[in-house]
Amino acid sequence: MDVLDLARTQFAVTGSLHFLFVVLTLGLAPLIAIMHTRYAVTGRPVHERATRFWGQIYVINYALGILTGLVMEFQFGMNWAGLSHYAGDVFGAPLAIETLVAFFLESTFLGLWIFGWHRLPKWLHLACIWVVTLTAYASAFWIMVANSFLQNPAGAVERGGHLALTDFGALLTNPMLTLALPHVLGAGLWTGGFVMMGASAYQLFRRTAEREFFTSSLRTGVIVSLVGSLVTVGFGYAQFGPISQFQPDKFDGEVLPGLGLGFMIMIGQLLQFVIMFALAPTMYWLPRWRWAHPLLMAMTPLPFLAAILGWLARESGRQPWMINGRLTVADAMSPGLTPGMVTVSLIAFGGVLGLLALVDYLLIARTVRRGPAAAILGASAPADPNERAHALSY
Repeated sequence: MDVLDLARTQFAVTGSLHFLFVVLTLGLAPLIAIMHTRYAVTGRPVHERATRFWGQIYVINYALGILTGLVMEFQFGMNWAGLSHYAGDVFGAPLAIETLVAFFLESTFLGLWIFGWHRLPKWLHLACIWVVTLTAYASAFWIMVANSFLQNPAGAVERGGHLALTDFGALLTNPMLTLALPHVLGAGLWTGGFVMMGASAYQLFRRTAEREFFTSSLRTGVIVSLVGSLVTVGFGYAQFGPISQFQPDKFDGEVLPGLGLGFMIMIGQLLQFVIMFALAPTMYWLPRWRWAHPLLMAMTPLPFLAAILGWLARESGRQPWMINGRLTVADAMSPGLTPGMVTVSLIAFGGVLGLLALVDYLLIARTVRRGPAAAILGASAPADPNERAHALSY
């Protein structure tokens, strides 16, 4: 491959791996906020245990996802300096807002929520996780604003060889944004619901002592997945309108976007059919159907796969443009790159992100296997030193 293909491959690999963390974060955040709200209102220990258990999975995924996001930032500077030179004043604005406002607020309040158990007042502690959820969604909004500008450079004109922002409102109401954002958020809920179903099915298949806990989680996962599937599929098909207007040849050029779109639709329709006509009508009996639990576990990765295929179709479908109709990918590349340089960074970045993804899923799997009794998040410190040592070694 030449240097351009290598750079594109690098961004596809690292972007896909990073999106695996993002889609689960978007799916779990509102669920944990709702669980915590139920605990704050009712005071029932079952809701506290659910908040702490699923919250610990969220924290693991969020912490490792931050590291993958940093790699994405490096790539813009290393491989795509032409994009910053030509459209940095426009494209960089939503990214700066996302970093300085949404991301830092999200990280700050997540830290307060993690360390605020048994320290902060009940309602203030609850407010922290809701701020985390809202800022996570705000972060997704600003990222999608930047991405949609690449799909359709609304609100900008060329002046002196650079793009200048002339209408901030047009940037925020970009037709390539307004339908794509709910599609992404729905995919997050869909993924979060399937993770809850898969984890719960695993414990129920093992005949766990926490049967009541995971029966409730399994049913919650079915409901969330159903809602997420309806939002994802509905807004997914709705996007064909603006796509046909601004990128009429999106799926007629390269093979990848067409295949990605086809497989994404096939997986999405299959999962929606299973949820609507198999899981939802039987969710009250589903926890007792042990034969079905391995099937639920096997389906857990499918929403992740569909999300990656959708992202690849959206990004590769506008080739050869980096900014549709304005800047080609070749012109957006940094000068002086060689195939050797990009190959080394591709192997390094891909290896690091792949390792982070592996560690993430191993830690999540261990948390699921140990169950809610072993959740560290929000646990009160044992007064007896021997009891504390036993808890840490569990």
